[in-house]
Amino acid sequence: MTRNPQAFVLDDDAKPVRPKSTSRKPRAITGISFEQLPEPQELVVVPATIARAKTRGLRWGMLLISALFTLFSLWAGLAITQLVESFFARSPWLGWSVAAIAGFAGFAALAIVVREIWGLLRLNKIEGMQEKAARAINLDETASARDVITGLVEIYANRPEMAWSLKSFASHGNDIMDPKDRVRLAARIIIEPLDEAAHRIIAKRARRVTLLTAVTPAAALDILFVASQNLGLLRELAELYGGRPSTLATLKLARMVVTHLAVTGGLALSDSLIQQVVGKGLLGRLSARFGEGAVNGILTSRIGLAAMDVCRPIPGKTPAREALGKLLREVISFGGQDKSPEQVPGTDR
Repeated sequence: MTRNPQAFVLDDDAKPVRPKSTSRKPRAITGISFEQLPEPQELVVVPATIARAKTRGLRWGMLLISALFTLFSLWAGLAITQLVESFFARSPWLGWSVAAIAGFAGFAALAIVVREIWGLLRLNKIEGMQEKAARAINLDETASARDVITGLVEIYANRPEMAWSLKSFASHGNDIMDPKDRVRLAARIIIEPLDEAAHRIIAKRARRVTLLTAVTPAAALDILFVASQNLGLLRELAELYGGRPSTLATLKLARMVVTHLAVTGGLALSDSLIQQVVGKGLLGRLSARFGEGAVNGILTSRIGLAAMDVCRPIPGKTPAREALGKLLREVISFGGQDKSPEQVPGTDR
């Protein structure tokens, strides 16, 4: 069926009718409570141990050292070969004796090279664990926390004095906690007892430097003695925290400690800090030698604290100035008894 066309008229004046809004009287709203925002947690910072410098192409110095070392190795091999041949020409048994001695020397050299490489690799591993621990605590990363826990177990598994700490931490393996809390728990159970042992090592070395510097007659002997004590301090702290303090590793650790001190300003010892520890005006009444010994002891303590920051697998949150003041009061007062660094608290249970 078809519809016929129709015309429609639109009324422009017609407006839609809106419902009347009911007016509400203003009233006071009570009982509103505001939730406090969680306080921002302090971020854990990895110790600055590498001076960031721009690379300028090929390192000619390393190339020169490598070439000279290769030439020296070839010359030494040729000299030893000629020596063995000359002894074989004189007598067979002399030739075999010299060949055996050369073999023992080569084996010892290979063992030293392997030990140096292993020490450098262990130091790099601890440095990588610090970065992963910082990421696990700051960003709450599960993978980083897992790598840190695995690394701690691998480093301290073969140390009998750490058996109790590892067992105590393993008892919390089934506990439900965030990755950052698990890393903090590992730092409290496993690392903090080592911090107490490191504190005793630093105090012992600093007291030794203070006393012997005061009685040493020559300044050259002071320099040699302080340098040897600081290198020994670095080796002890590296071994305590799980490093392998070989010669190259110790030198690299010393460079890292110096860089860390330069970045953090740890070498700046103000007079107010010394007066706070020793007593206001006391240094002026002491002898000049004992004053030099006290300053050397303070520098040794600061180097030890920087080495703790570098060698610690998990970065700590204790301010360096607070730890330095606590340590210096013990060093200057010559208080406390020296305990063996192997006697870690809690391991005798």
